[in-house]
Amino acid sequence: MKARILTAALFTATAVALTGCAVGGSASESPGASSPASADDSLASVQESGTLTVGTEGTYRPFSFHAGGSGDLVGYDVEVAEAVAEKLGVEAEFEETQWDGIFAGLEADRFDTIANQVTINPERTEKYDFSDPYTVSFGVVVVPADDNSITSFDSLAGKTTAQSLTSNWFTLAEESGATVQAVEGWAQSVALVEQGRVDATINDNLTYLDYKKETGAAGLKIAAETEEKSQSAFAFKKGSTALVDAVNTALAELRDEGTLAEISEKYFGEDVSQ
Repeated sequence: MKARILTAALFTATAVALTGCAVGGSASESPGASSPASADDSLASVQESGTLTVGTEGTYRPFSFHAGGSGDLVGYDVEVAEAVAEKLGVEAEFEETQWDGIFAGLEADRFDTIANQVTINPERTEKYDFSDPYTVSFGVVVVPADDNSITSFDSLAGKTTAQSLTSNWFTLAEESGATVQAVEGWAQSVALVEQGRVDATINDNLTYLDYKKETGAAGLKIAAETEEKSQSAFAFKKGSTALVDAVNTALAELRDEGTLAEISEKYFGEDVSQ
């Protein structure tokens, strides 16, 4: 699971209304003359085209990936986007894009929104509009099921954890007083815990739940959780207020109907939507 899921402080997503820039200004206009605001056609254009174009990676299991490696595009984010599009009365159309270029694609109008576990953070909310979150996660300490010596992050002091050196979890492990054994990612770190070669590993809850869904994780348990939580949502160009509002209405209906919980259960074994 990529470390970007929890790379920033957590904020409640709110749609930001953006007043359009002045248009048609000239030197001959009298001082103080008002200029019309740019029209927000974000929702109208989606309705007219009949499609909600969604930017996503397509290589990010279990959120956006191809079944069997080359089959249909599936995943948690894909199904949530499809359910939202259905509520809007349009079809979801996916544009697969590498993460490094996904925001540039949004700004270039290649798609209407991004559904790719985009974490809401202060830097991004300055540049983009966000829907209400549809994924909530947090950090967890994973230990052998029979280990009762680790019950908090503080109790990692003097213990050994396996972490990727480039992840935020490495920093958290060191700050908690653990000795860190470097690994390339989750697969290696969880294997070392299962083999008893390290005491624990810290990672994102969604990573653990995906692993548990796939393998059962019979010999593992969560010993502690971070208090801070991460929220992921649909990202839009600034000024897309009408579309954001419509998507928020759709998400609220999907949450009330139990659809988000159902999709969550399918991919994670529990509700991660709130």
